[in-house]
Amino acid sequence: MYHDYTEPTWSAQQLLLIALLLVPAVGALLVALLPATRSRLVAVSFAAVTFVLSVLPALIRPADFGWFAYTPLDSAPVPPWIDLDLPWVPALGLEFHLGVDGVSYPLIVLTGLLTLLCCAYTPAKGLAALLLVLEVGVLGTFLALDLILFFLFFEVVLLPMYAVIAGWGGPNRRAAARKFVLYTLAGSVLLLLGVLLVVTKAGTGDLVLLAASPPLDRTTQYTAFALLAVAFAVKAPLWPLHTWLPDAHTEAPTVGSVILAGVLLKMGTYGLIRVGLSVAPDGAAWASPVLGVLAVVAIIAGALICLRQTELKRLIAYSSVGHMGFVLLGIATLSVAGIQAALLGNVAHGLITGLLFFLAGTIKDRAGTGSLNQLSGLRETAPRLAALLGFAAIASLGLPGLAGFWGEAFAVIAAVDRGGPFWTTLAAVAAVGGALTAAYFLRLLRRVTHGPATPEVRSVRPAITATEWLAWSPLILLTLAVGIAPALVLSDTALPLATLLGIQP
Repeated sequence: MYHDYTEPTWSAQQLLLIALLLVPAVGALLVALLPATRSRLVAVSFAAVTFVLSVLPALIRPADFGWFAYTPLDSAPVPPWIDLDLPWVPALGLEFHLGVDGVSYPLIVLTGLLTLLCCAYTPAKGLAALLLVLEVGVLGTFLALDLILFFLFFEVVLLPMYAVIAGWGGPNRRAAARKFVLYTLAGSVLLLLGVLLVVTKAGTGDLVLLAASPPLDRTTQYTAFALLAVAFAVKAPLWPLHTWLPDAHTEAPTVGSVILAGVLLKMGTYGLIRVGLSVAPDGAAWASPVLGVLAVVAIIAGALICLRQTELKRLIAYSSVGHMGFVLLGIATLSVAGIQAALLGNVAHGLITGLLFFLAGTIKDRAGTGSLNQLSGLRETAPRLAALLGFAAIASLGLPGLAGFWGEAFAVIAAVDRGGPFWTTLAAVAAVGGALTAAYFLRLLRRVTHGPATPEVRSVRPAITATEWLAWSPLILLTLAVGIAPALVLSDTALPLATLLGIQP
């Protein structure tokens, strides 16, 4: 089944996958047990180790996997860089199957980075422990190559995220947390039904085998893809199942919003690529026009809603609806270029929107309000903070040379390349949505950074603390790096994606 190669450090590579899950889990336990005075240092230490471990797969992968090319033997499916497949529940045929490849690796690194930055940013003991638990669930989702295992890790994040919002959020935190849980539970039921349908009909939950030759009949694929697509749409979230997102972001603490936008939303779009396309390619082809329409509606609707928003965090939250629309448009094209655009969009959104929520939280905390009507003249009182907000905003609107440009631009190009009046029309409408995105971010900057300073803004201290620089600088640098060299994300993705799509790259 796999390309036959021998690596002397193969056992060490397998231990790396276990360590990626075990280190943050142990860290969460220690943070919960140790005194509050030591919890921050312990949380940051374990998060830092996990981040280092998340970077290692690209450095120790087998020599056959170059940064830009891999030549498979015959027609064998492209294997993961690192693969761990152990019996789990033999009586039920369940396997503990983990792996890393070019599709999952950028999101694994992004998860490790954002968790580290958030642990360094927050002094709260309980919140830091929950962030490490969330990291276990997210990393497990990106590592899992068995459907049942994928579902279990997918569900691990539910209760910790509820606790983050309900325990450290704003005045309406409990209502926002309940809404988050209800939507997510509804999606979980659909995901479980889809997973059980696939495993029962195929006789296996191994995603590598299912991607190589999906053994499902067409009707089963249609049903499975419909269930999986709706479940992942809730998590992403994709229009019209997005209404839990603005409340959750508005009420969540700053680090909760960063993790939610930066990596939790990516579990939905990643699941659609890794699971939906691999187990039900005929279902994906059947549903692709509908996904394309929903994508452009999300782009336009998200932008129009943002033009009417008067609360800073809520505006940034709704912007995610539009950005995820571009990701969905790339996926809907069912082309290697389109899904590469989606992968780039995922990573860029995690970096840029994570930075935006860090800045929005800082502005709201210092000014005592997030209302755009009370935020004006920031460049007069805190010019550096205003400059950073300007950088993040123009990155999010897709300025060429920054990370946000590539995913959105190439999603539109992939739609045009799909051909025909239908996809060309979708591409044109999406491009209009891109222009509207620029409009609402420029409106945001005009209202917050320009004009006479309001009393609330005059109270904002201009100095940026060392902790804030520590949390923001990596996101700024990576936004520039990915904008200049998108191959940092796209290396070794063409062949794995071609395997998922069942086509020649």
